Amino acid sequence: MNIHEYQAKGLLREFGVKVPRGYVAYTVDEAVEAAEKLGTDVNVVKAQIHAGGRGKAGGVKVAKNMEEVRTYAEEILGKVLVTQQTGPEGKEVKRLLIEEGCDIQKEYYIGVVLDRATSRVVMMGSEEGGTEIEEVAEATPEKIFYEVVDPVVGLMPYQARRMAFNMNIPHDLINKAVGFMTALYEAFVAKDCSIAEINPLVTTGDGNVLALDAKLNFDENALYRQPEVQELRDLDEEDEKEIEASKHDLSYVSLDGNIGCMVNGAGLAMSTMDIIKYYGGEPANFLDVGGGATAEKVTEAFKIILSDENVKGIFVNIFGGIMKCDVIAEGVVAATKEVGLQIPLVVRLEGTNVDLGKKILNESGLNITSASSMADGAQKIVSLVK
Repeated sequence: MNIHEYQAKGLLREFGVKVPRGYVAYTVDEAVEAAEKLGTDVNVVKAQIHAGGRGKAGGVKVAKNMEEVRTYAEEILGKVLVTQQTGPEGKEVKRLLIEEGCDIQKEYYIGVVLDRATSRVVMMGSEEGGTEIEEVAEATPEKIFYEVVDPVVGLMPYQARRMAFNMNIPHDLINKAVGFMTALYEAFVAKDCSIAEINPLVTTGDGNVLALDAKLNFDENALYRQPEVQELRDLDEEDEKEIEASKHDLSYVSLDGNIGCMVNGAGLAMSTMDIIKYYGGEPANFLDVGGGATAEKVTEAFKIILSDENVKGIFVNIFGGIMKCDVIAEGVVAATKEVGLQIPLVVRLEGTNVDLGKKILNESGLNITSASSMADGAQKIVSLVK
């Protein structure tokens, strides 16, 4: 789950992370009022969408008077920003962050992430701030430094100091940088984050270490114990189909293809998308119904797939372990009848109760194409769609 920059800064402020003063604005008048409330000579007008690269897309402007605040707010509000992370369709700006300007001396990068290789939280830092960390990793990997955190003791002061020295933070600001990193790590753990990224982290002319931008992502599996974080969810920033899927405990991600996929198990779902691509098709979604899906859940999954106008065919690929093939078959038949399916449907079943599942499909009287293997199913649905 993602949240907006201003929300992330609000959470970080609770843990003692230094951030510039700012207010959210939903209209041009609110933007001007926010700037007047700040009372600074320079203000920054920042688009709030769930994507990075806003500055390059024209979503961040520096205003030197109230008239410029109004002009930039009018320009950005309602604009569709297209960045590397939004895709070509972009995202409409529906809110702004009006923030006080600051005397930036140097920009850095600091982030806290989960490292699957070590099963530990890792702090990453670089003196190359303000650019995409992926670009830094590719061009100058030696400028990225890492501190692996022991979960028993947390981020140690010596680790934060070493990171600050490696990043070439000015010596007179080392202690403030250490305090910043410690607070950032504490926020990451306390709020069940999957990513906490500050880019840029800046040092200022008046001797501060500030988070000029902030990105927090959260582990959705832990949201049940983070009710205050759940309240920050902005449904306008999410795909309607993905929102509907979350209501039924379905893992769904919308893609650009025309072959809908319904699979049980994330690994099998990834393999299914790969094999569809291999045979010349384009998957329209990732959809994992999970190991304990019911017939009702399968029906809802069908409805979500069919709500995508680009879908021209559906491939159901089920390996029954905990999930029984007859249950899936009943769900497929019920869903097909309920939604009045008019597009090709290929079903491959294997595993527990597979014979019973195939019998249910064969005796349904519906136009369902059976497949003997994953490759056979992929070839058939690609051919039918074409």
